[in-house]
Amino acid sequence: SPHSASPLLPFTTTPPQNHRRHHLLPPPSGPSSRPRATMSRRAVIVSTARTGLTKSFRSGFNNTHGAVMQGHAIKHAIEKAGISPGDVEDVIIGCGFPEGATGMNIARNAALWAGCPVTTSGTTINRFCSSGLQAVASAAHSVMVDGVDVAIGGGVESISMVSPVASKTTVTEEKLMSEFPALWMPMIETADIVSARYGISREAQDVYSVESQRRTAAAQEAGLFKDEIVPMKATMLVTDKETGETSHKTVLADRDECNRPGTTLEALAGMNPVRSKVDPSAFITAGNASQLSDGASACVVMSEAEASRRGLQPLGAFKGFAVAGCAPDEMGIGPVFAVPRLLARHGLKVDDIDLWELNEAFAVVPLYSMQQLGIDHAKTNVNGGSIAIGHPFGMTGSRMVGHALLEGKRRGAKSAVVTMCIGGGMGAAGLFEIF
Repeated sequence: SPHSASPLLPFTTTPPQNHRRHHLLPPPSGPSSRPRATMSRRAVIVSTARTGLTKSFRSGFNNTHGAVMQGHAIKHAIEKAGISPGDVEDVIIGCGFPEGATGMNIARNAALWAGCPVTTSGTTINRFCSSGLQAVASAAHSVMVDGVDVAIGGGVESISMVSPVASKTTVTEEKLMSEFPALWMPMIETADIVSARYGISREAQDVYSVESQRRTAAAQEAGLFKDEIVPMKATMLVTDKETGETSHKTVLADRDECNRPGTTLEALAGMNPVRSKVDPSAFITAGNASQLSDGASACVVMSEAEASRRGLQPLGAFKGFAVAGCAPDEMGIGPVFAVPRLLARHGLKVDDIDLWELNEAFAVVPLYSMQQLGIDHAKTNVNGGSIAIGHPFGMTGSRMVGHALLEGKRRGAKSAVVTMCIGGGMGAAGLFEIF
């Protein structure tokens, strides 16, 4: 029988009944199925979209599944690009904690939620706080190397729904715990270590944080985030503090709600360090650290030739990506190693870069990185950063890419670097040309 198994075909060639529907799908057609050269292809970002960021546990997205947030961002990034959902070959999404409400390959699920057909693939990747940047870079690599015409890179995090579960299910490993215990060290403790080890004072961190809040407040007042945020309705879980009873409330997340415009240096100076009970000399407070928040972002990445064929005006081009490792207990210094590696590969110097997005996981991170690399604060996080905007771990990198391209265009900038520290002891940096 032509359908029986053989040594050369150790499976039946008759499709199972429940798979026949897929075999009835038409073969791929259009630009993505045409033969193409894969050398010297440029990857461009043609659109970006994201949710507003809401405070974790106590605000708008505290009961919203990751597929919903990410699906919303994907759907609107596709619409902004003016393409069809079926044009997207692959969706690559970064997530710091890809489990629970952001598990089960959240990239694939979010793509389907957004209206992409079953022929659109999806994969979820995790490099902690650089996951969103890694996803954009990976989408660009697929365009440049593998001949993909249209892909999406983005990121999502539901700290509200996932962190309580993840904190109870973490499993350590004996050998690693013996040799590298800081792999499981709370990030805030590593920030205190960096502050003490490299002499970054509490006052300097508070001063920096006040400025971050001021810049974000000014940017919000000027409407500088409106081009990237797509309003989204959500059902918020409300808990009565006295009775413990819960109810639901419909909210509209149409802005980043973590900013505290009235922040003063005096107010921050009066805050106790989070770890003060175990370390009286600790530096990090709720005021000079990034804010826990929920949200999602997506960027449509395309070959430059395909964008030209469609008559699209890209926001910018992906130029390169680099990572570097460092000791896990001082993960906050990661950018100091990743940025020089990135720039050296492109024959550039720090002064050649017009705009910097340097993640404010803690104020000590940009302070130390700017000091060591010679980066001008006037060019860095010009509209504030995660201290004021919020930091959904896996989403932030994608948000920073989109914002750097949009803000860069407003300023007439030609180049931008997006960089951040990474849990476990790493740094990542991405280089972008702004059109």
